[in-house]
Amino acid sequence: MLMAHPTVLRNLVERYEALRAAVDRGNVDGSERAEGVDPLTRQQLQDTMYTLCVSTGTREIGAALAAAHRHLDTIAVETFETAPVADASAA
Repeated sequence: MLMAHPTVLRNLVERYEALRAAVDRGNVDGSERAEGVDPLTRQQLQDTMYTLCVSTGTREIGAALAAAHRHLDTIAVETFETAPVADASAA
């Protein structure tokens, strides 16, 4: 399956988390009602959720976040394992 570039995924996850926090702060009583939440912020959250799902080949935000984190963790490990080792004798 094609997966979005790690930078794109990281940005989407960070954007989702920031928007989710903003929406949750607006819903002070813990409900899913939109009173107190800027409609633009709510729309941006919905758009980001959709993009995360499409980018990860999933249909639910929980699965999309899990897939994104899994992919980002895999890339981080691969990058670490293939990073050149500095020559200590050169110092």
